[in-house]
Amino acid sequence: MKTIQIIIMTAALSLLGLVFYAYSIDQPETMDRSAFESPQRPAAVFAHDEHNEAAELEEDCALCHHVYDGKTLVPDESSEDSPCSDCHSLNPTSENTVSLMTAYHKRCKSCHFDAAKGPVLCGECHIRK
Repeated sequence: MKTIQIIIMTAALSLLGLVFYAYSIDQPETMDRSAFESPQRPAAVFAHDEHNEAAELEEDCALCHHVYDGKTLVPDESSEDSPCSDCHSLNPTSENTVSLMTAYHKRCKSCHFDAAKGPVLCGECHIRK
């Protein structure tokens, strides 16, 4: 009888440990897609800090977090504190504005092509869980 209790207790503790381990694993960072009303794909996986280190962008955040005045890039200005959707709408009304989805895809894919590494196909960034 005592052996069965020990086995049950061991199994319960093992299961509890497994649950805690599963919840302690870091979830991958993803791009903010809250501006999209009904997204067709999962959010793109994007590890912000890893990208900064790999591209050595710590000092030039404006490469991605840029500011434009019309079609002119404003030097030494950064939009770090604003979501991309503040400037890039889903359906832009001005020819000076790039849509939010195009901005994401163009920025990410052009960098990956230039570096000759990184994902460029839909399912490589938009990973289904």
